[in-house]
Amino acid sequence: MNEIIKTSKNRKVIFKKALVIMPIFVILFFLTATKAHGAELSVEGLLAGESSDTVKIIVLMTLIAIVPTLLLMMTCFGRIIIVLSFLRSALGLQQTPPNQILVGLALAITFFVMSPVLTEINTVALQPYNAGTIDSQQFLDLAVDPIKEWMLMQTTTTDVDLFKSLSVQAGQTGIENMAPQDLPLTIVIPAFIISELKRAFLIGFLLFIPFLIIDMIVSSVLMSMGMMMLPPVMISMPFKLMLFVVVDGWGLLVKTLIMTYN
Repeated sequence: MNEIIKTSKNRKVIFKKALVIMPIFVILFFLTATKAHGAELSVEGLLAGESSDTVKIIVLMTLIAIVPTLLLMMTCFGRIIIVLSFLRSALGLQQTPPNQILVGLALAITFFVMSPVLTEINTVALQPYNAGTIDSQQFLDLAVDPIKEWMLMQTTTTDVDLFKSLSVQAGQTGIENMAPQDLPLTIVIPAFIISELKRAFLIGFLLFIPFLIIDMIVSSVLMSMGMMMLPPVMISMPFKLMLFVVVDGWGLLVKTLIMTYN
């Protein structure tokens, strides 16, 4: 048994080391391939706007690696998946619906809510960049503005002021009098995440109340009948499922989640 545990621990350590080493090998591979074809990678060349297919591939791979993180930090996906998890717990279900279904539903709602922002980014940033009228730096600036404006609409002033004060204490200057739209992403993103967590937990609390009442009623009835050995969850779960289906719970929940965004 101890040998099995040691083997599993060794595999985890090897896997973690591989995750760290693999990106380094990938970068070295592209650098070697670039030199083999007579190309040069230099900071001066990148700043001057020189185009390189190898650089584009490296940037693309980096973006693919951080897309899940960006999805969690800068969209409504976090609030939605937390609320859906609260719903499953309130119903007393362990693995139904499965995690894949919840993530798929959360992604679908996320794309629905974020579609105006994505359309604006495509119009003001992506299409001009593909047409060659703007460079990479202008593309990033124009693409960040719509998502930052959307995040600020969902973020409370208290959370923004909190991270502004923390930044001032850390030694950053010139932030106190900045307008919200001029704040850097290092302040907007954590403030947005905190606001999303607050709202998700509030919605989860409201979800628990009707199902908690059903559990209390079932427990009281079982105790009055002297059936204390029977788990109340076994009896209350069908009633909670029936209530959720009768009131069109999925439709109401999805509508409520979408309506919570401006």
